[in-house]
Amino acid sequence: MMEMIAKLSEYLQFPFVQRALIVGVLIALCSSLLGVTLVLKRFSFIGDGLSHVAFGAMAVAGIAGLTNEMILVLPVTVIAAIVLLATGGKAKIKGDASLAMLSVASLGIGYLLLNVFSSSGNVSGDVCTTLFGSTSILTLSESDVWLCIAMSLIVILVFVFFYNRIFAVTFDETFTSATGTRANLYNLLIAVITAIIIVLAMNLVGSLLISALVIFPALSAMRVFKSFRSVVICSAAVSVLCSLTGILVSIMASTPVGSTIVAIDIAVFAVFYIIGKKG
Repeated sequence: MMEMIAKLSEYLQFPFVQRALIVGVLIALCSSLLGVTLVLKRFSFIGDGLSHVAFGAMAVAGIAGLTNEMILVLPVTVIAAIVLLATGGKAKIKGDASLAMLSVASLGIGYLLLNVFSSSGNVSGDVCTTLFGSTSILTLSESDVWLCIAMSLIVILVFVFFYNRIFAVTFDETFTSATGTRANLYNLLIAVITAIIIVLAMNLVGSLLISALVIFPALSAMRVFKSFRSVVICSAAVSVLCSLTGILVSIMASTPVGSTIVAIDIAVFAVFYIIGKKG
């Protein structure tokens, strides 16, 4: 036990581990805040759809030789989120169908472009890293960390400042509109910050596992707590704890970061499910 603690303390001295922990905590916190709203509004799989859109945009950015992929990836993902969340109910191709179509199209075309135009000698490795996170969280630069801090602060401040409006839109959008609140505007706001979270989370768990950060902490909290505020707080605590534990375990056990975090999220959900059943 003492040897493990000493080894962990040694790892924590490395800057790349410190950067990974900072980014991991911020992404987990942001994901959990919006996760409760997305689950209650039945948009749980929006993470999958947007992450695949981000993958396609990332493929295009890589082929175009952009030094900063975020310049293209973020606006494209935001636009897709607006289309899916704000106008999905009025579109001719409804809800889950439009999500599935956009998701599969982006993933398929992105992979095709990478194979046809990429100059990398290891396309399969690059794709695997993007899809499953791999070690990308451990190779973050200081500029990546500061960008994540800035964007995470925006997400947190928006959620706190508009908490009451987000709460109202989450539970009864029709009544909220009837009281004079512009529900569509707040749906648009939720769409934008969801897209930001998805783009940030790709470095942590990869595009295929992002939904786990959104869904599992929220569902775990819902097994035990009933009020919206309590669920949000519990979800945030669970998400941060699972991400921290997952990153540290993956470093010490040499396992994939994203998959390790998801496995821990699943284990915690199982514990909360049992507690909820007994309660």
